[in-house]
Amino acid sequence: MIKPQTLIIGANSGIAKAIADQILKNATDNLIVISRDLSFYKNKGVPPTHQIEVNDYSAISITQAVEKIKDLEIQSINRIFICHGVLHTNNIQPEKRLEDFDASSFVEVMMANALAPILWIKSLTPMLSSKHECKITVFSARVGSITDNKLGGWYSYRASKAALNMLLKTAAIELKRRAKNIKLISFHPGTTDTELSKPFQKNVPDGKLFNCEFVAKQLISIVDNMPIDNTLSYVDWQGKEIEW
Repeated sequence: MIKPQTLIIGANSGIAKAIADQILKNATDNLIVISRDLSFYKNKGVPPTHQIEVNDYSAISITQAVEKIKDLEIQSINRIFICHGVLHTNNIQPEKRLEDFDASSFVEVMMANALAPILWIKSLTPMLSSKHECKITVFSARVGSITDNKLGGWYSYRASKAALNMLLKTAAIELKRRAKNIKLISFHPGTTDTELSKPFQKNVPDGKLFNCEFVAKQLISIVDNMPIDNTLSYVDWQGKEIEW
């Protein structure tokens, strides 16, 4: 019997580490991790994992990383979690008004949140197309919903997640024809206690700030119970559908 294989991309994020912890703790899957920083996995003393370090998430680095996965000669990958993204940096903050909008910041956010994930899916799809089921989860956000946008602001982040959802929706339509074994999931984790949300946690209602372990458990359960139905599912941490 072939042991299931999980791939975590952007594996140094808080939720990604929690997903890895759950997988390694339960010994459910073999594990491949990809990140610019793999110190967590090297220092943790966890059971062996395949570790692939990248310099960045450019098209060239993504192609090279996928070639390294191919070199592992793995028979099938059953779950993929694409966890990386950006909301703020030392130089970028979510826009509160139109005057805050900056073209270079917009491009950086768009590349991290929309372009990089679809490049991963583009490069991985040829090796995933087989009889083995594979579920690919990409971290999106509820603010990517055009219908749900009641507050405005956060122009770049909202646009990047809306663009991501459209790219995933379009890819799901194509994969229905050429790779029926692949399921795409656009996932909103809720506000999680990570560096990404740290500056904005004071406005989170009681009981709505989640720890990474909780989100990881929820996500794994949602993915494992999601049918291969050749559509994109846009869901939150409860597994509930989000309006487009």
